[in-house]
Amino acid sequence: MSYLVLARKYRPQTFDDVVKQDHVTQTLGHAISSGRVAHAILFTGPRGTGKTTIARILAKALNCRQGPTVSPCNVCRSCMEITSGQAVDVFEIDGASNNSVDQVRDLRDNVRYMPSHSRYKIYIIDEVHMLTAAAFNALLKTLEEPPAHVLFMFATTEPQKIPLTILSRCQRHDLRRIDTRSILEHLQALCVKEAVDIPPESLLIVAQEAGGSMRDALSLLDQILSFSEGKITHDLVISLLGVIDRQFLFDFSQAVLNGDITEILNLLETGYENGLDLKRLYSSLIEHFRNLLVVKISKKAQQLVDVPLHEIDRMQQQVKSVSVSSLNHIFDMLFSEEATLRYSSLPKLALELVFFRIIQTRPSLPIDDLIEKLDFLRKEFHLPSQHLLVEEQRQYAIPEPGPESGPEPESESERMQPRLEPEPRITVHSHPPEKSPWEPLRIETLESEAALDAALKRIVDKVSETSPALAPVLSRSKLKKIENHTLEIRFSGNGFNLNRIRQPKNEALLKSVINQLFEQQIKLVILAEKESLPENQVRASQTQYLRQEALNHPLVADVIEIFGGTVVDIKIEKERPL
Repeated sequence: MSYLVLARKYRPQTFDDVVKQDHVTQTLGHAISSGRVAHAILFTGPRGTGKTTIARILAKALNCRQGPTVSPCNVCRSCMEITSGQAVDVFEIDGASNNSVDQVRDLRDNVRYMPSHSRYKIYIIDEVHMLTAAAFNALLKTLEEPPAHVLFMFATTEPQKIPLTILSRCQRHDLRRIDTRSILEHLQALCVKEAVDIPPESLLIVAQEAGGSMRDALSLLDQILSFSEGKITHDLVISLLGVIDRQFLFDFSQAVLNGDITEILNLLETGYENGLDLKRLYSSLIEHFRNLLVVKISKKAQQLVDVPLHEIDRMQQQVKSVSVSSLNHIFDMLFSEEATLRYSSLPKLALELVFFRIIQTRPSLPIDDLIEKLDFLRKEFHLPSQHLLVEEQRQYAIPEPGPESGPEPESESERMQPRLEPEPRITVHSHPPEKSPWEPLRIETLESEAALDAALKRIVDKVSETSPALAPVLSRSKLKKIENHTLEIRFSGNGFNLNRIRQPKNEALLKSVINQLFEQQIKLVILAEKESLPENQVRASQTQYLRQEALNHPLVADVIEIFGGTVVDIKIEKERPL
C-alpha cells in the first residue's frame, strides 16, 4: 500500500478538527441547524487553509444518514464515500482542467437528475476562477435557480478574478491565514500521534516557513521525517530546509544593536560560507527588526507579532535598553535599502554596505523631543525663550611673560606638533547677566549722522529685548532730529515696514523705549522716505498699485464669486484734461 502523506492522513473530518477557521465553521454549523444553508457557497482564502476540506465536511454534514447535522458520523455510507473521494453524488471538479463551456454545459444538463442515494447532489469546483468567461456565463442561470436537490460549493485563492455576476449569486466565506502558534501546536500534536521526537525549535522553523498554510507545514514535516532515519536534530532540519536559524537572527540583531561591525561581518561570512541565501537573510532581518520595534512600542505584542510567547519574552529582553528611535532608525534603513540588495549582483557586498551605513549613521532626535527639552530648560531656569542665554567661552592657558624674561623659544619638534584648543564650554545662566550702567541719551548731542546712527542702534537693541521680531524692521529706518524735542523716523521701501511700526501696539512700544532712553518725553514722527526714482519707474509703481487696488476691491471680489469668473486684464484709463 502506498504511503499516505500527513496532509491526507490527518485531514480534518469534522468542523471541530479545522484549525483557526472558527468564524466559518460556526457560521456553517448554525446554518445547518436552522436549515438555512445556501444553494451556492464560495470559499476563498490563501492556499492550505482548509477551503476544500470545509466543503467536504459540509457535504458530509448535509448527506449524512443522521443529518443534516453539524457533526457527521463518518461511518455511514455517504460519509465514508465522501472521505475516500468516491461519492457518486458529490462531484469534485478541478476548475483549472475542466474550464471549457462544453464541460459546464454537461454539468448543467446533469443537475436535473436526482441523486442516487444521498440527500443532495453536490458539486465542489476547486480553483473556480480558472473557468473561462463563456463557462461562467453558461453557469449563471443554473447557479441562480438550481434544482432543490443540488448545491454548488466553489473554492478559490483569487476571488477578484471571478465575475461579479457569479459572486452575487454565492454566499461567500473568507478563510484566514493560520498563525504560527496554531500551526506549531497542531504539529506538536501530530508528532505525538506519530511518535516522532523532534526539537521544538525545529517545529517552530517549520511553522514559520509554512507562511500560514497548514498543508505546507505538513508537507515540510513529511520531508523531514522522510529524510531522517534516526534522531532528528535541529541542525539537520536547518540544513535540509535551507532556512535561517532563529538563534542566528538574534545573534545578528544583537550585534547590530551593539554597533559591533566586526561581529556583523563575522556572522555574514559564516552564513555565506554555509550557503545561506543572503537575500532571504535580509528579508528575515527586516521582519525580525519589525517585530523588535513592535514589541518595544506595543503592549499587545502577542496579537501583532506572529511568534511564540517565549520568543516575545526574548525580544523584550533584547530591546529593554534600546530606544525606540534607534530601532526605528535601523528598521527604516533596512527597509529603504531592500531594493538595492534585491537587484545587486554582489549581495554580500551590498549587505555589508547597508550595515556600515546603519552603524555609522546615528538616529535623528525627533522634533517633539527637541521642543520638550527646550521647554524643560526654560522652565528649569525660569527664563522666557528669548532670554535663554548661551555663552561660548574659550579658556586659553597662555602664561604672560615676566617683565625681564621673554618666552622660551620652541624647539623644531614642538613647532611641528599641532596645537589642540580646548573645546568651548556652554554656560546657561539662570538669570540674565547684570548689565553695565548706561548713560541716558541727550537730544542736544544728536547733531552728526554718526550720533544719530548710534542712537538708533541703542533704540533697536532696547526694542529687541521686548520684541525681537520688531527690531529687524526698525533697523531698516533712518533717524532724524527736529527742533522742540522731536525725533523723526523715516522708512524706505514698499511701505510694509512703515505699516508694521504704525500698528498701535508697536508704536506705543517704540515711544516708551525712546522716552526711557532719553529720560524725557520725546515727540515721535513716523514717515515714509521719499525715494528719487526715474519717472518711468514711478509710473510703473503707480500702475501696479492701481492694479492691486482694483483686484482687492470688494465689488470685484463679489462679482468673481457670484458669476464664477476670473480677472483677465485690468486697464487703467489715462486722466482726461479738464
